[in-house]
Amino acid sequence: MHLKHSLLAFTAVLAISAPAFAADTSGDGEPAFRATYKELIETNTTLSAGNCTLAAERMAARLKAAGYPDADLRVFSVPEHPKEGGLVAILHGKGSKKKPILLLAHIDVVEANRADWTRDPFTLVEEDGYFYARGAQDDKAMAAIFTDLLIRYRQEGYTPKRDIKMALTCGEETSGAFNGAEYLAQNHKDWIDAGFAINEGGSGELDENGKRVTFGVQAAEKVYQDFQIETTNPGGHSSQPVAANAIYDMARDLTKLSALEFPVEFNDTTRAYFTRMAAIKGGDIGAAMLALVKNPTDAKANAIVSADKKWHSMLRTTCVATMINGGHATNALPQRTTTNINCRILPGTPIETVRATLDQAIGDPNNHVTIVEPRSPATPVPALSPEIMAAVESVSAKIYPGTPILPIMSTGATDGIYMTAGGIPTYGISGIFVDKDGSRAHGLNERIRVQSLMDGRRFHYQFVKTLADQ
Repeated sequence: MHLKHSLLAFTAVLAISAPAFAADTSGDGEPAFRATYKELIETNTTLSAGNCTLAAERMAARLKAAGYPDADLRVFSVPEHPKEGGLVAILHGKGSKKKPILLLAHIDVVEANRADWTRDPFTLVEEDGYFYARGAQDDKAMAAIFTDLLIRYRQEGYTPKRDIKMALTCGEETSGAFNGAEYLAQNHKDWIDAGFAINEGGSGELDENGKRVTFGVQAAEKVYQDFQIETTNPGGHSSQPVAANAIYDMARDLTKLSALEFPVEFNDTTRAYFTRMAAIKGGDIGAAMLALVKNPTDAKANAIVSADKKWHSMLRTTCVATMINGGHATNALPQRTTTNINCRILPGTPIETVRATLDQAIGDPNNHVTIVEPRSPATPVPALSPEIMAAVESVSAKIYPGTPILPIMSTGATDGIYMTAGGIPTYGISGIFVDKDGSRAHGLNERIRVQSLMDGRRFHYQFVKTLADQ
């Protein structure tokens, strides 16, 4: 999105007295981490009723209590969106010529209706080996892990070779809202400038028995873009219907779009993913993956691999109708309908190309597809550098021995799109393993395995140190 601010951005270096957090004598600081995670979870950060700026202030207070000076903590917001702020923090290194590492996590969460949930979504509940809460996985798990490791590094007196920066931002979950990551990339890149960023997006996969299957490293993500179809008609009295009807016109358009299938396309990330996954899966599925990598037009192989909805989406651009609005009265012929078409576009594909494809599929000169602003930035697929993969492999071998590591492309979208577009290659490496049926992120009763969260914390503590000391 492209934000235009009528006022100068308001920024403030945190000047807040540090609270007296209880001393942690557990050795690895798990009780303190749990307290940080709990406080972050229980600070409501939904767009409708929450306050990201408050969450940022609370994390900054914890960092200050660990010894970070005010100069290294920046809570930021803009006057138009005072509750949608974030935090930038820095742990200074020894002056390496290498650019800093950026740890990126969003602290806003999807809306959650208490009446629909089994438990209060804004109270952290530990039950049967899981943490339940809105944001338990997406993305307060990583935000808490990053805040915690900066605290631990400071308390240990650890000084990395290169600077480590952290940005906790708001707005990732709501298209059209103020987006802190975009704001920083476009207006204050100097605060966050880095050689690369580590973000959400990549996760480990567990099987139905809780056994680790693969460790995903997200090296690419799709581009999010909404389009709109509008049909119009003079309307009239419903007692005298005519053949021309805006709702019927839209129904015909959507029937055509429902049959639209974009072609299979590979990039370096997905080609490597399906090649390696073929060896893991074996059998007919593995053979079909290899056949499709060799020949993307192989219809038989495509049918086998695309039967899995995740693989189907990884292989192509996808578009789907998500919202429809039409008519103005129950006793009148409709004068207008609008439908939102949500597309997840393969990186490197121009947005206008997708719009033209939708237009062509509809084939109606009276009903055109338009791009819904804001327009997502087009981003390249960042090269997966050897230094990052070497660090992943060495630390994973200790924390998750024997687990295959796969480069993946996220079928969703994250704030990494703004960082990559701004010249900071961004990779999704969570170090957290999720159940085969997912974490219920964005849905009811979101959860994360307690063991997965603690293992992810152990992973990042060593992983970031390994990167910072290369």
